[in-house]
Amino acid sequence: MREHPLARVLLRGATGLVLAFLVAPMLAVVVLSFSPTELMVLPPRGFSLRWYEDFLTAGRWVLATRNSFVVAIATTLLATLLGTAAAIGLQLGRFRGKALLVTLLTLPMVTPYIVTAASMYFAYALVGLTGSLPGLVLGHTVVAVPFVVMAVLATLQTFDANLLRAAASLGAPPTAAILRVVVPNIWPGIAAGAVFAFATSLDEFVITLFLAGPGQFTLPRQMYASVREFLTPTILAAATLLFLCSLVFLLASESLRLRSARKTLP
Repeated sequence: MREHPLARVLLRGATGLVLAFLVAPMLAVVVLSFSPTELMVLPPRGFSLRWYEDFLTAGRWVLATRNSFVVAIATTLLATLLGTAAAIGLQLGRFRGKALLVTLLTLPMVTPYIVTAASMYFAYALVGLTGSLPGLVLGHTVVAVPFVVMAVLATLQTFDANLLRAAASLGAPPTAAILRVVVPNIWPGIAAGAVFAFATSLDEFVITLFLAGPGQFTLPRQMYASVREFLTPTILAAATLLFLCSLVFLLASESLRLRSARKTLP
């Protein structure tokens, strides 16, 4: 059935309005981050990089940025490894209770973060992991793994299991078959999961609030402290840089996915 021109116009208009609703607040933050004064008004009364300089030179912001990227990178590596292994096992394995296991693995996605954070705090306190960097990485990994699992499982739906049988018939051991046959075919899903894990860790606040000590302040934790204690447009500069960082990772992931799709075309 041919689409009516008016319906196409209405659909595009509605899509534009939704995008504007989602993007407008972030654009306002970006514009305000270049304000030369502490007064946050639109439009800003001039242009200045003052708050970006403060973000890049102030000790508390530099420490928070370093902690955020250290934790996010460690979380991404750990969550990607665990989530990919779990997804491959779930997709290729044949055992009872698979649906229940998938539900348990994705439970952190639907459990309120305040519940997860409180549970982690009491559990980690028993083994001395509260207030430590390893404890914070493990806490972020718990909530990042489900995103990797779902992304890799979605990619595995199009994987041809006959390739594994062919590798086994040629004498390839299971580990080599996984690394040299499965992983190269599902790497777009792995990359997407890694991006989601990185973004989840970089933006995580509630778990950090419970588990981080004074030396493990991340950017969201530092932004919260700044709002409560000394509100300045430096917070807007930090938010803008976080937004740009997430945008770069998403564009890179999409570029890799498109490149992979071109390779699969006949």
